Amino acid sequence: MTITVVLPTYLHAFAGGRGVVELSCSAATVGDALRALGDVYPGVYARVLTEQGEVRQHVNVFCGGESIRYTGGLSTAIADGAELFIVPAVSGG
Repeated sequence: MTITVVLPTYLHAFAGGRGVVELSCSAATVGDALRALGDVYPGVYARVLTEQGEVRQHVNVFCGGESIRYTGGLSTAIADGAELFIVPAVSGG
C-alpha cells in the first residue's frame, strides 16, 4: 500500500527537506500511517502527535479532503493511494 503525506514547510527540515513523503506500508488507519511516518521521520511524528499519541491541538490532519477530527480521528480508515495532508492550525479574529 502506498500513502502520500504532504507536509507543511516547517516540517520539511524533519523529513530530510522533503515536502511530500511516499510511504509503502500496510496501514489501515490514519494513526497507522502516522506511526509508519514516524518510523522513518521521528521528528515529524513528535511535532504532529503528543506523547499520549493524540494529534496536537495546533495541527490539523486531512484525509480525502476531510479533517480527521470529524471522520474518526486517528482511527479514520484509509485505502491504498490515500493522501494525508498535515496542516498547521490558523486562527485569528
